[in-house]
Amino acid sequence: MSLLCRLCPGGPLLGRTLGALAAGAAVGFRGVCTAVSSAGSARPVSLSYDVFDGKTTDTPLVFLHGLFGSKSNFHSIAKSLVQRTGRKVLTVDARNHGNSNHSPLLTYEAMTNDLHHLLKQLHIGKCVLIGHSMGGKVAMSSALQQPDLVERLVVVDISPRRTTMQTDFPHYIQAMKAVKIECHIPRSTARRLAEDQLRALVKKRSVRQFLLTNLVEQNGHYTWRVNLDAIADHLDDVLDFPHFDNSYEGPTLFLGGSSSHYISSDDYPEIQRLFPMADIQYIPDASHWIHADKPLDFISSVCSFLQS
Repeated sequence: MSLLCRLCPGGPLLGRTLGALAAGAAVGFRGVCTAVSSAGSARPVSLSYDVFDGKTTDTPLVFLHGLFGSKSNFHSIAKSLVQRTGRKVLTVDARNHGNSNHSPLLTYEAMTNDLHHLLKQLHIGKCVLIGHSMGGKVAMSSALQQPDLVERLVVVDISPRRTTMQTDFPHYIQAMKAVKIECHIPRSTARRLAEDQLRALVKKRSVRQFLLTNLVEQNGHYTWRVNLDAIADHLDDVLDFPHFDNSYEGPTLFLGGSSSHYISSDDYPEIQRLFPMADIQYIPDASHWIHADKPLDFISSVCSFLQS
C-alpha cells in the first residue's frame, strides 16, 4: 500500500548561519541573520539572504520578493545588475517564505521590522530598496518609516493602496493545502504529481511552476516551504497597506506591467501624496511578474533610474 503524505503547510527551513557563510563563484555569500528580539507583536525573525558582491562602494541594492516568492526569484537579475552597475546586491527571503524563519504573524509592520533589523546587523546604513508586489509594500513601508535608510526606491507592480482587484491567492492556498504526495519518491515525480493536483484550481501553467518552487523534500517527505497557515490567516493584511500621514521625499520609481492592473490611474493621487518624487512607468507586454516576463527591460529601467 502506498504511503501518502499530505503536504505540511510548511515548517521553518533554517538557512545558513552567519558563522557558515559559504558560496560558489556567483554568490558572494549567503546566510541567515538572527535579529535581536524586541517586545511587541512585530518581534523580528531570522531572514535568509544572498549577497552578490560588486566592485564599487556605491549604495547596495536590496531586493524584496512577492507573496509565495523567494530571494531566488531575483538571482539572475542580481547577477546582471552587479555586472551593469558594479554595486553589491542583496536578495532577501521574507518571513514565512524561502529559507527564512516562520511566524504566525504576517503583517507589513512585522516584515518591515524584520528588514530593518537585518540591515542593521549587516551594517547597511543606506540602500536602494527594490520590492515586487508584497515586497514592494514592504519597501514602501520601510521608506516611509525610515527615509534616511532608503537612498532610492523602486516599487514593482503594486501601489500604496489596498489591493481591491480580484486575486486568485485564496485558490492557490486551497490548492496547495490539498496536495498529497507519496513519500520517498524522486523529486521530478513529486513535482509532476503536485502540478497535476494543482491544475484544478491553478489554471495557468506559469503560476503552477511558480508555486512549485516552494515544494521541498525533507527526509523523504515533501512539504511546502511557505507557511500556508500564516498566509491564509493574514491574506487580508497582505492585500491591505498601512496608513501613513508623512511622505518619502527620495527618488522613487513605480514600475508596472502594461498587461497588469496592479497600478492604475486611480492609484496616482495616493502615490503622489506619499511619494512626491515618484515617476510611474510601464513595461510593454509585461504581466504582474515583470522581472520574469521582460528581464532585460526591467534591468534597463532600474539602471536608468539609478543613473538619473
